[in-house]
Amino acid sequence: MIEDAKVDSHTGAAGSTPGPERPASLGKLVEQISEQATRLVRAEIALAKAELTEKAMKSGIGIGLLVVGLLILAYAVGVLLLAAVYGLGTVWPLWLSALAIGGFMVLVTIVLALVGVQLLKKGTTKPESIQRVQDDITAIKEGMGR
Repeated sequence: MIEDAKVDSHTGAAGSTPGPERPASLGKLVEQISEQATRLVRAEIALAKAELTEKAMKSGIGIGLLVVGLLILAYAVGVLLLAAVYGLGTVWPLWLSALAIGGFMVLVTIVLALVGVQLLKKGTTKPESIQRVQDDITAIKEGMGR
């Protein structure tokens, strides 16, 4: 860290041992701060990339579940239409069974859609590391302005 930075002093006499260590020069300290700030910003950017990748993956799963839910809904509509046709033209057991199957498919679709929407909500929030990078940049700008 900055406190640990020391520069060897030279006494100028040949063969003599160096004198007591003195603190690093202001230029050296500014250079170290600059290097550390650069490393910090790079680390925060890497963290933001990792968070965005994770959120994109969750969004992809959410979209996939919504697509599957819509596909099941399409079949459910077909089954419900078939149930209405059979209900009009035949006796109770046939259309009642088709109606029960169609209703079950709609329930499964609703559950899948709700889970998919929840995953999409989690995947579309702003990563915390982006805010931290913005805070770091603001703090560095304020520090340089003094």
